[in-house]
Amino acid sequence: QVQLVESGGGLVQAGGSLRLSCTVSVSGFSVRAMAWFRQSAGKQRELVARIHGAGGRTTNYADSVKGRFTISKNNAQNTVYLDIDSLRPEDTAIYYCNVPNPPYFTWGQGTQVTVSS
Repeated sequence: QVQLVESGGGLVQAGGSLRLSCTVSVSGFSVRAMAWFRQSAGKQRELVARIHGAGGRTTNYADSVKGRFTISKNNAQNTVYLDIDSLRPEDTAIYYCNVPNPPYFTWGQGTQVTVSS
């Protein structure tokens, strides 16, 4: 069974930065598209960043995070990262990684990001 383990969240002030990490126990990680999602209280889970293509050269972002979030992969370590800059209170959410489209892997526990104003 594929396991997704997210880490790196925390409590930060607005304007701060974080690096989220997600290790993925799956074969063929290097050729898999991966994504980061987030879910705020009372809201549906939303995709915020996606990485795909040969060598992970193609990335896509939700409009709300463009210019502030950067997704990347380390294929040797089966890890996908999300670098977040200029954090805003509205970025407060639980962040998850997974493949970008169904069928999804079983969701991990996520990592909580809380941004104080």
